[in-house]
Amino acid sequence: MKYLVTDDSKLARLSIVKSLKAHVGDAEIFQAENGEVAVALVKEHKPDVVFLDLTMPVLDGYGALPLIKECNQKIKVIVVSADIQEQAKTKVMALGAEMHIQKPINADKMQEILELI
Repeated sequence: MKYLVTDDSKLARLSIVKSLKAHVGDAEIFQAENGEVAVALVKEHKPDVVFLDLTMPVLDGYGALPLIKECNQKIKVIVVSADIQEQAKTKVMALGAEMHIQKPINADKMQEILELI
């Protein structure tokens, strides 16, 4: 399995990567600092799962999500955001996200996510 972690905060990316590595060992994990880079990495590396923040410069998660799904309809997109408003959740689910998770993700939450996907 290949994973892509997308967040403009390096600290947030590293936190997710750390939680992921605890559960998936030495799987390939790529990182992107915005949606534009994420879309390019999806095209290049074809990850199976994308963790996607919503609020980012250049191209936000709302704009990146449909472009990511265009590249691969079967890709699993997990939105990880501090924006927990119901309208945000409804919008990302309509755009094709598997789930909308509140930041930060701890080890237990990561285990739940990986079991569901």
